[in-house]
Amino acid sequence: MPYYSDELIEQVRSANDIVNVISDYVRLQKKGSTHFGLCPFHNEKTPSFSVSQGKQMYYCFGCGAGGNVITFLMQYENYTFQEALQALAQRAGIELPKQEMSEGARREADRRARILEVNKAAAKYFYAQLRMEQGQNALQYFVKRGLAPETLKKFGLGYANKFSDDLYRYLRQQGYEDELLKDSGLVTIDEQRGGRDKFWNRVMYPIMDVNNRVIGFGGRVMGEGEPKYLNSPETMVFDKSRNLYGLNFARSTRKHYILLCEGYMDVIALHQAGFDNAVASLGTSFTPGHASLLKRYTKEVYCTFDSDGAGVKAALRAIPLLKEAGITAKIVKMKPYKDPDEFIKAKGADAYQKCIDRAQNSFLFEIEVLEQEYDLRDPESKTAFYNAVARRILEFEEELERNNYIEAVAEKYQTGFENLRNLVRHHGTRAGLTRESRPLKSGISEKKKKEDGMKQSQKLMLTWLIEEPRLFEQISPYLGPEDFTEELYRRAAELVFSQYQEGRLNPAGIVSMFTEEEQQREIAALFNARLKEVVTPAEKEKALWETVIRLKENSIGYRSKHLQPSDMEGLQKLIADKKGLQKLRGQKHV
Repeated sequence: MPYYSDELIEQVRSANDIVNVISDYVRLQKKGSTHFGLCPFHNEKTPSFSVSQGKQMYYCFGCGAGGNVITFLMQYENYTFQEALQALAQRAGIELPKQEMSEGARREADRRARILEVNKAAAKYFYAQLRMEQGQNALQYFVKRGLAPETLKKFGLGYANKFSDDLYRYLRQQGYEDELLKDSGLVTIDEQRGGRDKFWNRVMYPIMDVNNRVIGFGGRVMGEGEPKYLNSPETMVFDKSRNLYGLNFARSTRKHYILLCEGYMDVIALHQAGFDNAVASLGTSFTPGHASLLKRYTKEVYCTFDSDGAGVKAALRAIPLLKEAGITAKIVKMKPYKDPDEFIKAKGADAYQKCIDRAQNSFLFEIEVLEQEYDLRDPESKTAFYNAVARRILEFEEELERNNYIEAVAEKYQTGFENLRNLVRHHGTRAGLTRESRPLKSGISEKKKKEDGMKQSQKLMLTWLIEEPRLFEQISPYLGPEDFTEELYRRAAELVFSQYQEGRLNPAGIVSMFTEEEQQREIAALFNARLKEVVTPAEKEKALWETVIRLKENSIGYRSKHLQPSDMEGLQKLIADKKGLQKLRGQKHV
């Protein structure tokens, strides 16, 4: 992975005006000093997506998406940081330095490039074969499956003819040597029989990575033959557990979720019906690598597996892997139809969309499957079922989430909420997993409320300072970066104060210093907090000093709690800050 200096990153970012770039994707209207449009990251009817030319940042007050021009391309195009930077550099005519490679690394990169070249040549060959006389039966197979010509073209579908060395002879004519063809996985080399194709007499599905490069193939046999489906073996460019069929298209969907299928034809049928967010694993079970890959593109996955027992098992395997990756999983039910392809042929795209809209919560799906192991007509078996459910509910760490699922299960199975909650607590206490909590009479955690309010105050102050730099001179005698007690906020404050002292406030540049997308989003929120509407300058002044005093009080309390007994310098600073705070209160009458 290339390394780019902070200076070069800033050069590329500043060369791409954020309003100009985002205008290529979103229709913006200027209101005052800010541009507004409909957010491209969630559905909305009233524009809440703001782009600030002054800050060179964007922020959506609806969904919280935010960052600088690099972050925008990462979120919109699903680019990595390096890919976004390279795209912007090309846009601005800036040449990025090439990474120096060792001799071994260069040889490996060359080998990978050659294998990709062979795969591309094979894909073109299969594509052409489908449209020749020998491919007519294969073409009719796709036509009978309901695929339109534009769909065949979009997915590059093809045909490997009946001769088992046809592709081998063609690729040799193109100048590719045996060793390379063997490494590609397309050919096996036998000393006696020579080269033999991996795929023959099969309809062919090219498998592409997210950058639209052919990395492998899937093939379905025509007529009788085993195996019915065959995939490329793993090669230097093809890892089944880290690639998903159709993701090269689905990565650009504007939908907020991904449809996860079992087979190639399901993906193709869904895309043809307008569901451009469908993907499938590549002839293997869903893996943690697949979940990590999906995490780059979505936070929500709808499993639309076959309705049979194998499909249910596949869903049960995928759900915990998705959860582990931080992805919400839902289950699309299509009974009595077997799969999305069959459902859409019978009922159409609108009916399938309704299935998506009614998709089941993954935990309730798991409980529904669990129910099949018990006879709910028998009191003993029914009790065992509820005990099993209670143990499953304990897997949720948050009490609020546990209570929500207790309520949902109690409603579905007509058992009392309190009865089920007591059973969950009983199992939790026995296992030492939970402790009885005593909520306040108000039902709200006072500490949590205070923490949330303090976070908001710290955000407001940073936004204030960015939008009105003159405030630095007023507040700096009383407030500094050390008074921002949230770690990420303090790091941002250190950069803001440092930039001010150097005479160059640059919030968009600060965003680039954080490589994680979630951190960039949070930093953007720090500089785009909504300031309460104030009518007069006096009211605005009062609000400012109230915020300063609130932050200072919190800072003193935080440092007092964490002060080491031997830290005399820290103690002296605390005493001085307390005196300063008391004096400030007197001056501002707050």
